[in-house]
Amino acid sequence: MTELVVALLMIVHGEIKEARIQTSMSECLKGARTARRDSKSHVKYQCLKQMAELEKNIDGSLSIKKLILE
Repeated sequence: MTELVVALLMIVHGEIKEARIQTSMSECLKGARTARRDSKSHVKYQCLKQMAELEKNIDGSLSIKKLILE
């Protein structure tokens, strides 16, 4: 399934290592600020509103399988 999502990205050395679905852009920015305070210098956090291919987890929640970057 493909949907428009707000995602919090963890970028390490220029490569996306993790992408998490967020409820809103404000929640994403809040999470990014918190993560930046606790992170190492080579880790970058970025919020993105983008189409993504989603998959359903065993507990019924959704996670990002693949970002569709255009």
